Amino acid sequence: MNKYLISLMLFLTVSLNAQELKIKANQFNADENKGISIFQGNVNIIKGLDELNATKVTVFTNKKHQPTKFIAIGNVSFVITTKTGSLYRGKAGRAIYMPLIKEYHFFKNVHLKQVDEKKEIIGDEVVLKTIEGKAYAKGARKKPVIMIFKMAPEKEEQK
Repeated sequence: MNKYLISLMLFLTVSLNAQELKIKANQFNADENKGISIFQGNVNIIKGLDELNATKVTVFTNKKHQPTKFIAIGNVSFVITTKTGSLYRGKAGRAIYMPLIKEYHFFKNVHLKQVDEKKEIIGDEVVLKTIEGKAYAKGARKKPVIMIFKMAPEKEEQK
């Protein structure tokens, strides 16, 4: 194994913000000069309570080998906990995660559920800002954004 591969693997298992980042995949390729690592085949990323799964994930790193962007494509599924403790689950065709600002961008047939609030967002593009606990959505050209709220059953009026 070359030095870069060893340092990258150590980096990926060392803590980020006091949490371990673990990436599993069937295949791994890296280009140290470009700061790009590509994980393919049943990719599973776990950091704390968060999990991201995809067919392929490309990780971009800075000169200090710290990740600046993750791009996940193919059968993307995820579980995300915001700083305020809200729990999100969902799926999308593609996802981009920017760890420095803790922001996710989901694209293509996005289905995002806020589990603790029983809300769902369905759209073609959804942004989740985990620090602020905010979500934004856009529909596709001829498809609107759909927001679903689970409401408590109405109580019958007393006679």
